[in-house]
Amino acid sequence: MNRLQLVRSQLWLLILIGIIAISFSSIFIRWSEAPVSIIAMYRLFLTALLLLPLLPKHWPDVKRLSLKDWHLLFWSGLTLGLHFLLWMGSLRYTTVASSTAIMSLEPLLVMLGSFLLFGHRTKASAILGMTIAMIGALLIGWGDWGLEGSALYGDVLSFLGTAAVAVHMLVGKTLREHISAFVYSFFVFVLAAVVLAFYNAAAGYSFSAYPPKEWGLFLLLAVVPTLFGHYLFNWLLKYMSATSVSMSVLGEPVGATLLAFLLLGEPVTWLQAAAGSLLIFGVWLFLTVNEKAKNPFE
Repeated sequence: MNRLQLVRSQLWLLILIGIIAISFSSIFIRWSEAPVSIIAMYRLFLTALLLLPLLPKHWPDVKRLSLKDWHLLFWSGLTLGLHFLLWMGSLRYTTVASSTAIMSLEPLLVMLGSFLLFGHRTKASAILGMTIAMIGALLIGWGDWGLEGSALYGDVLSFLGTAAVAVHMLVGKTLREHISAFVYSFFVFVLAAVVLAFYNAAAGYSFSAYPPKEWGLFLLLAVVPTLFGHYLFNWLLKYMSATSVSMSVLGEPVGATLLAFLLLGEPVTWLQAAAGSLLIFGVWLFLTVNEKAKNPFE
C-alpha cells in the first residue's frame, strides 16, 4: 500500500466512524421524552463541558480570532442550533427513515452554495455519484413519507433543518481553513447551546426537571453523535471539501434506518435495503472521484 492509498484508507475509516456515530442520534432522540430543544441544548452544553479541560491548551489560538471570525462563529452556531431544533423536532412527527432521507438534500445545497460563494466546481462523474446516492436516500424514506397531517409537518421540519445545516457546513469550511477543529467546534457548540437556551427560556421549559434516564440520554448524545460524529466531521472539513463531508453524512439514512429496525422495531422493506446499497455506492463513487487525498496526519 503506497502513501496515497494509506491516507485514503485512514480518511475512509474516520468517515465510517463518523457515520456510525451520527446514526445513533435519531435513536437516542426517539428514546427521550424531553422537549427536543432541551435535548439539543444539553447535548451541546455537555459536549462543550467535556471539551472544556482542553481549552487552556488552545487559548493562544482563541486570542488570535478576529472580529470577522467571531461573527462567522456566531452564524455557524446559530444555524447548527436551528438544525438540531428543526431536525430533532421532525422525529416527533415522522419516521426515522423519512426524516434522515430528506437530509440527503444537504450535499446538493452545499454544492450549490460552494459554487455560488467560492466558485468550487464539481466533476461530472462526482455529480453522477451524488445523484445515485440521493436517489438511494430518497427511496429509503419513500414508503414512509406522508403528504398530509403530522407526517408532512415532520418532513417540512426535516427539510428546513437540512437547509440550516448546509449553511452551517459552508461557514464551517471557511473558518476551518485557518481555525483548529477544537476552537471551531467548542465555540460553535457553546453558541448553539446558548441560542437554544434562550429559546427554551422563552418557551417556558424546565431546565432541570428530568429523570436520570433523560440525563443519561443527553450524555450519550453528547459523546456518541456529537463528539464522534459532528466534531469529527468538523475536523475533516480542513482536509475534504464541504460537499464531500456532506456526502459522507449521507450514510446516516442507512445506519439510522438499520438501527431503527433493530432498536425501535421500525420495519425495513426490500426497497429500502436495495436503496441503501445504491446510496453507499453513490457516496463511494463521489468521494473516490471528487477528493484528492490530503494527509491530515502530517
